[in-house]
Amino acid sequence: MQQINYQNEGSLGNLELLARQVVEGFITGLHKSPFHGFSVEFAEHRLYNTGDSVKNIDWKLFAKTDKLFSKRYEEETNLRCQFVIDTSSSMYFPNNEYNKLTFSVQSAAALIYLLKKQRDAFGLSLFTDQLSLNTPAKSTGTHQKYLFSQLEQILQAPKMNVQTNLALALHQIAELIHKRSLVIVFSDMLQTVHDEDKISALFSSLQHLKFNKHEVVIFNVTDKNKEVDFDFANRPHQFIDMETGATLKTHTSKVAAAYIEQMSNYRQKLMLKCAQYKIDMIDADINAGFNQVLQAYLIKRQKMG
Repeated sequence: MQQINYQNEGSLGNLELLARQVVEGFITGLHKSPFHGFSVEFAEHRLYNTGDSVKNIDWKLFAKTDKLFSKRYEEETNLRCQFVIDTSSSMYFPNNEYNKLTFSVQSAAALIYLLKKQRDAFGLSLFTDQLSLNTPAKSTGTHQKYLFSQLEQILQAPKMNVQTNLALALHQIAELIHKRSLVIVFSDMLQTVHDEDKISALFSSLQHLKFNKHEVVIFNVTDKNKEVDFDFANRPHQFIDMETGATLKTHTSKVAAAYIEQMSNYRQKLMLKCAQYKIDMIDADINAGFNQVLQAYLIKRQKMG
């Protein structure tokens, strides 16, 4: 699985280039997968539905694929998708060039490119402990460039000691965006680990989205080796909370077993709650490439029809 990084070169063109390469590679892979035939490659077409005008059927494409496609026009939009990205300090882990936020930004850029290719509409919401950006969903090239520029900006300006409030952001977004949108969240979900009240608040906000007829996919973004498996050298370390600045000096052997157990229990609790509310939660390991994200989106898109 290929991971392409452009984080060392911060120009808009490189984020666009990355998105195109990721999507084109993914589409090529689809031809060898169970998703063969999904119409991501048809920027100008959509599957023919009974009742559509037959004059729009592309008969040449029918001859090649043995499937009926209608020609699509610029103003047609099948889907509105809102990308919600956590930009709080913990998303800058690991504290090097390729972190959870970089992965989230690049994943969102690839999905935006894919949505644009399908003539679907896309909007962007950014949040820390409050909502810092919320755009409407549009399907134009100008809007795509604007969102890519916003995504580039957050990579250029790391936020230290900034906490997160996903529940508050989702309540605000539920009211601001168009009804019946697909809401795709990128967050490490770490705010609620130790706090049952925050877990309740989070699922209250997710219920708010569902009540407003939105579909929700959460990408639980982690550096799996470090944050889930606690793969640190067996020696003393100083751990720093990136959101509060609090420090803990300890030997890994003293805390590893308890940490792994607690993290496992927490992640299982989130998964069960999400299943209960019919919310898709997908593990997104920043070291596992972008196909995990694109494939989860594709499965969700097919279910939505």
